[in-house]
Amino acid sequence: MKMSKCCCSSESCCPPQPKKPINIDFLYLDTTVCGRCQDTEKALDDAVSSVAVVLNAAGYEVKVNKVNIVTRELAIQLRFVSSPTIRVNGNDIAVELRESVCEDCGELCGDNVDCRVWVYNGVEYTSPPKELIVDAILRDVYSPHQSVPNGEDYQLPENLETYFIAKAHKDETERQEKAGKPI
Repeated sequence: MKMSKCCCSSESCCPPQPKKPINIDFLYLDTTVCGRCQDTEKALDDAVSSVAVVLNAAGYEVKVNKVNIVTRELAIQLRFVSSPTIRVNGNDIAVELRESVCEDCGELCGDNVDCRVWVYNGVEYTSPPKELIVDAILRDVYSPHQSVPNGEDYQLPENLETYFIAKAHKDETERQEKAGKPI
């Protein structure tokens, strides 16, 4: 096997090396009404802006996938456990799962719903601080770990089951009201 050596760092004589991917998934129930999801999306965008240039220079390419979890089936497919969720290379950045009542999502579906609470340096936040996200991205890039559980032991959390049932009922009621049908 012949190894080619590059005599310089110029792309004119050396082919560019392929970038290593960093896949970031933002999974959420709603960004139109829910303040937690809106603030998390903004913090994620700010964090990615802050680290993308450095990671690009280190040979990484950051890709952000934003996924609105609109159905129970999609939640199950993506093994969604709490809204909002950020995963770096498939790993949830939250060290522990904590939730509290989310009035916005409750209003959205017409029932009580708990959404994620983020813990950073011993303090709880309803949306993750930018620093938490930056730290999680860098930690996963430079100390990768695979904590993605296998598909056998996932079950849609009761809280999300309640959300999807209540949202479907509320949407149907609103649809019938708009159509002028008695409920």
